[in-house]
Amino acid sequence: MKSLKLPLWLRFVLLVGVVGVVSGAGLLAYRYWTRPVTLSVAVGSIDGEATKAMSAIASRLASNNASVRLNVVDSGTALGAAKAFSDGKVDLAVVRGDVGDLSKAQAVVVVSHVVALIIVPPGSSIEDMDKLKGHRIGVIGGDANTKIVDVLSKEYGFDRTKVFKDIALPDARRAIQSKDVGALLIVMPLAGKYLSMVRDIFQQGPKALPTLIPIESAGAIAATERAYESFDVPKGTLRGAPPVPDADVTTLRTNLYLVAGKALGADLVTTLTQTILSVRRDLMHEDPIFAQITAPSTDQDAYLPLHRGAAAVYNST
Repeated sequence: MKSLKLPLWLRFVLLVGVVGVVSGAGLLAYRYWTRPVTLSVAVGSIDGEATKAMSAIASRLASNNASVRLNVVDSGTALGAAKAFSDGKVDLAVVRGDVGDLSKAQAVVVVSHVVALIIVPPGSSIEDMDKLKGHRIGVIGGDANTKIVDVLSKEYGFDRTKVFKDIALPDARRAIQSKDVGALLIVMPLAGKYLSMVRDIFQQGPKALPTLIPIESAGAIAATERAYESFDVPKGTLRGAPPVPDADVTTLRTNLYLVAGKALGADLVTTLTQTILSVRRDLMHEDPIFAQITAPSTDQDAYLPLHRGAAAVYNST
């Protein structure tokens, strides 16, 4: 049987066509495997600042063409973010260590520290926790502060329903001025915008200064409630001259964590962790609060277990 011999020009065209198909397939495969991975992250706070901060991180990841991107889901409150994560509706969440169901959560980074401040207005005779009995404490944050209110009620023997009252942030100043409450409980980062908010709530003058009430049993509370740690608010945090407080004041602190589920791939979380720590250096020049982004505890018995992908970064493995 006589074999069919193609003209040279046709063989050349076929060769070019095959090379084009192979190259195109290779390019499509490359783009598929190198395309950015987008993870959904739930976040929420009563003032919206947590969502703004995470959105700033997401925008920086996108502008840097990072291989991991974030889709920020505003859940309204810290409790809402924790619920969205525990229900499996998102890949990641920014959660407070003392809020919601964190049984499935593994730490990636500490986004910020939040500190419990109990503040009484100028001229108040209240000097310590025991003298708060018989007074109303306005709680800014509602459901997010349920646990810390329960902890303080138990430790100091408060009648929870008679002592603590939820106050919306816009109503805090009026509640203090009308003496509807004798003190405020605020759990917040010690950062400029939040400290300014506190100063706006309390009218002050050179001789009319608010007082920060110490939680002297903070160490004992932290020993049994692992979500918290004892922390000393530095002298002059609320005001520099004259300083408020006029000496370091002991209180409670917990963390805001970025968490992931155990099933999320280790390599993906490693890349995410490295990328966030990298953009942190850029963002902290725009807003000092980003300087609080740091590594979670790497101890085996840490309050929140460390995701294995994040552990690879912090342990340099």
